[in-house]
Amino acid sequence: MFYKYEDGHGLPHDPLKAIVAPRPIGWISSRSKDGSVNLAPYSFFNMISTRPCLIMFCSEGSKDSVSFIEETGEFAANLVSANLAVAMNATSVTAPRGISEFEYSGLTAADCTMINAPRVAEAFSTLECIVTEIRSPKDRHGNAVAAIMVTGEVVGVHISEEILTDGLVDMTKAQPVSRLGYMDFASVSETFQMFRPRWDVSAG
Repeated sequence: MFYKYEDGHGLPHDPLKAIVAPRPIGWISSRSKDGSVNLAPYSFFNMISTRPCLIMFCSEGSKDSVSFIEETGEFAANLVSANLAVAMNATSVTAPRGISEFEYSGLTAADCTMINAPRVAEAFSTLECIVTEIRSPKDRHGNAVAAIMVTGEVVGVHISEEILTDGLVDMTKAQPVSRLGYMDFASVSETFQMFRPRWDVSAG
């Protein structure tokens, strides 16, 4: 099938989030100036650069995560592993501002090392980030959309030795959870390797 996006798809549910999948989940923790903490999952999340290491998440509308981060200029991104999937889902609740999703979900808020935002103590890994940019993306006509994109530079990295094998992060141990379409999620249980080929100049 083919459809013009503006005309609609005619299917029971929007297929786009199922097509652009799996998407890593940015489990974003932040603290406001008044000390309130927030923890929420975002499936519009990824790493966009290594030198420096930049990561981003996008919120469809201004939520507590964005407003807290606007106040303090920092946040942490916590790894969602399969054993924390239920707790992660609990933190997606629409709670009043100032309510701690850590307490609501039964998770432990631990101190970060280089920023004042909390991290999820139970997470196998956390990235401590300083904000570099907050902006609203634009549509093809140049109009700002409701989504708010937050980009942060990673300044500190926590890794549990539980997920290391021979000094490498073992995804089969970490079992990161990803977002699929509709109400579906997936976790990593097996991996495979491929190496980038080297161009043979003699092949022309």
